[in-house]
Amino acid sequence: MIKTKTLLFLVCVLGFFSTNLLAQEVVIELGPDEIGLNETFSIKVTISNDKIKSYDEFPDILGFQKQGISQSSSMNIINGQVSSTNSIIQYYKPTRKGEFTLDRFSVKINGNNYSSAGKKISVIDPRSSQRQGVFDPFDDLFGRSTREEPEFIEIEDDAFFASSVDKSEVFVGEGFNVSLAFYMSETNQAPFQFYEPGRQLDDILKKMKPSKAWEENFNITNIQPERVTLNGKNWIKYKVYEASFFPFSDGEITIPPIAWEMIKYKVAKNPTFFGSNRLEDFKTFYSSAKTVKVKPLPQHPLRNEVSVGIFQLRENISQLEVQTGEGFTYNFSISGEGNINSISAPRTRQIHKLNTYDPNVRQQINRGMGKIRGVKEYNYYLTINEPGEIKLADHFEWIYFNPVLAKYDTLRPKAVVSVKGESKVNQAISKQRLGGIYDLIEVESNKLSYQRYKYYFSLFINLLLVGSVILLAVLIMKRSNG
Repeated sequence: MIKTKTLLFLVCVLGFFSTNLLAQEVVIELGPDEIGLNETFSIKVTISNDKIKSYDEFPDILGFQKQGISQSSSMNIINGQVSSTNSIIQYYKPTRKGEFTLDRFSVKINGNNYSSAGKKISVIDPRSSQRQGVFDPFDDLFGRSTREEPEFIEIEDDAFFASSVDKSEVFVGEGFNVSLAFYMSETNQAPFQFYEPGRQLDDILKKMKPSKAWEENFNITNIQPERVTLNGKNWIKYKVYEASFFPFSDGEITIPPIAWEMIKYKVAKNPTFFGSNRLEDFKTFYSSAKTVKVKPLPQHPLRNEVSVGIFQLRENISQLEVQTGEGFTYNFSISGEGNINSISAPRTRQIHKLNTYDPNVRQQINRGMGKIRGVKEYNYYLTINEPGEIKLADHFEWIYFNPVLAKYDTLRPKAVVSVKGESKVNQAISKQRLGGIYDLIEVESNKLSYQRYKYYFSLFINLLLVGSVILLAVLIMKRSNG
């Protein structure tokens, strides 16, 4: 009897759990394919025979704003069988008309993921009355049969978009800075948000970049606010682009007017606790054009080769006293403000006492405070074969154009190397390949050239003499017969 009761109890328990397992079901319902601009779209997740204990955030939908979440539950008893459902509903408000796509998504309910294929949603003009079946749970929350649609108004803004250049005229090769920024006054009340700045910049730069200039981009990756004062008024500046340009030729460079689009929200005239109190809208700002005059460099034999900027020489030498034939390193570094990439190696004058090998080159460029600064290093390996004092200024020089002074200048080393020991000039020459006639010494004959051709020369002279005698005899015979 006890075994029978125990068995019956186990069967009932197993039957109860199996019924729950079989009956439990999760369904995701999506709102209609088409709604009016004044209607709501919803995503509803319903779970049968279980409570909703936890859930993750619902997906975002482009062109919609989340409005709120509601939960509902129901219970049915049919023929003694109890069933229940629990639902959670996320509501969305369209912000503009158009065709939108709710991509495939998943929602985690009670620790399990449930997915939906998504759908396309068409938002049309506002409807005069909501359709049957579209229900907003907040309508009756405070005893109202219908909920008034909020009225959105646009707040006057105190903002502008501008391009700026730091110089109105430059020399060929001289850099000028260009920046694009959005400005809002500190007292501005209109809510703004940036709208796809990366895509907008790509389109702008295709039209704005000068074709005959080298660009050094400051590569702004994060748009950061910066407090500035313009005409005695405080502004928040959001710089979206900055670069320095170094023109290749004279003339004019024009930065055209630029259109910049921002998200500007309209705000609800009568804000409510539930729902959205602002509506997404767009406003386009326009900057004014800027022109930079590019002047040619003054006449100079190297004006098409020199760098333009404000530069200094930094030299570093491993030894100031060396032995003849002993190698040492010398660092000729050019630092300053300008197009560091365009800096060429210093000019060298060959001195028979000094041997120079091709340098190792290293450069560093710093972009900041609207300037391009840096250093370019030329690291030489040198040997000197004659004792004495060697002024490196007699061997190295670097010519450039200073745009501030509007004249050419030359950087020369100040280092003087003291060389001790015996002369090794001849030793250095012996190690070099002399070429020319020296290469033929081993293969050519050591006989004098005129002896080599003596036989042919004598034969030619004898034939010439015989011919002369015959010609003279012929002339004498003709005169005698005549």
